[in-house]
Amino acid sequence: MRRSRVGLSKWGFRQLAWVLICTVMLTACSSGSGGTPAASGGDAGSAPNEESASGGTTFENKELNIAVFEGGYGSEYWKAVIERFEADYPGVKVNMTSNPKIMDIIKPQLVAGNPPDFIYVSPDENTGTIKALVKEGALMELNDVFDGPALDSDRPLKDKLTDGLMAYMQPNGDGNIYYAPNYMSVLGMWYNKHLFETKGWEVPVTWEDFFALGEVAKAEGRALYTYQGIYPSYNESVFWPAVASAGGLEAMNKALSYEEGGFTQDAVKQVMGVFERMAQNDDVMKGTVALNHTQAQTEFLKGGALFIPNGSWFESEMADAPREEGFEFGFLGVPVFSEGDQAYVLSSFEAMYIPNKAKNPELAKEFLRYQYNDDIVQLNAEKSKGVMAVKGAVELAKDYIPASAYEAFKVYDEGALPMMVQWKQTPKSEVIINDELFNPLGDVMNKKMTADQWADKVEQASAKLRNLLNQS
Repeated sequence: MRRSRVGLSKWGFRQLAWVLICTVMLTACSSGSGGTPAASGGDAGSAPNEESASGGTTFENKELNIAVFEGGYGSEYWKAVIERFEADYPGVKVNMTSNPKIMDIIKPQLVAGNPPDFIYVSPDENTGTIKALVKEGALMELNDVFDGPALDSDRPLKDKLTDGLMAYMQPNGDGNIYYAPNYMSVLGMWYNKHLFETKGWEVPVTWEDFFALGEVAKAEGRALYTYQGIYPSYNESVFWPAVASAGGLEAMNKALSYEEGGFTQDAVKQVMGVFERMAQNDDVMKGTVALNHTQAQTEFLKGGALFIPNGSWFESEMADAPREEGFEFGFLGVPVFSEGDQAYVLSSFEAMYIPNKAKNPELAKEFLRYQYNDDIVQLNAEKSKGVMAVKGAVELAKDYIPASAYEAFKVYDEGALPMMVQWKQTPKSEVIINDELFNPLGDVMNKKMTADQWADKVEQASAKLRNLLNQS
């Protein structure tokens, strides 16, 4: 089960389908300075004294310490990019620490005010450290990096990023960038492409098209829909894009900010009604609510249901699972309520950061810019099988990622817009709002709760958090 998201709650990312463990000891940061004046929190610099192989950019302090999360994407890319970077910047030495529990490892350094110069991990990593660093003002603003030119073109670096990401790079909503996006994932509904082509079925565009397949599925001995029953929040990849499509991002953000009526507004209740309709029509695979993610996904692959929610890692995650003959992964995204409505796709990204107290912030910024060079984006795909949050990255990655992942990312080219889920941060509370939203789904599917009751229940939980915010 590999899940990673911004604000996107716990798939914090979540997380990943397999873990390759490799630990390289972090050498101590040397004191020194960049060739240009350092940003606030870093050491001041003195004049550069050597020309590098990369456009003449030089750095007096040539030692860079980085800490990277080692999850489903492994660490081979980071080894390769370090080698390439050191070759392009003669004399530079990059020291790397990589580990599946990287935040546990570097937390003592962060507390002591001696952080690495560069960090890569999901913003939703499960220790909560990244979000704490944001709240404490301990991460460096990166506006100058993204407003400035890319290393491999004259255009601003921000123009290379996937459309729609800038707002999510500013976790405080104040225009200051702290997150530099790395790998992207795309989430939505999946189906058996071979089955649909063989039967001559049309992939649904609207929710009415979707429900029209319910009787067709039953005639074939299949259900219309299943999901990872005991992990009902997988349905967020359907729920939130549908809310955005029904009422715009404003409707989604109203709910995510705990505004009064956020969960009883028409757009949200319309989407909750979709799930209630599935239940009332007996469109959900029997036994779904008791299944874990692997069980539900395996039953889907074996033909138990036409659709299931998941992310662009789905094929890799289930590479060894049994499946019906000829099965081929197909990505749908999420239907809209009326043809012509704007479609949205839930997306997530992992990110890179530079701490305010980095010893070598200017070299860290250069290393960060370097990640977005087209040849490095392609190197990343080759080594990690991941797709960077850069325009054209999916084409650069095409030869290295599963065909299903390539197809999933192509939804952007077909007009769908990326969106992410970021709950407004609140003081500590016993209310876990994502659980409050999705845990009742089992009762809805068992016909013990209506969509209206579901909406009222979540609205009550939202009100508790709204009151906390008002008191803080």
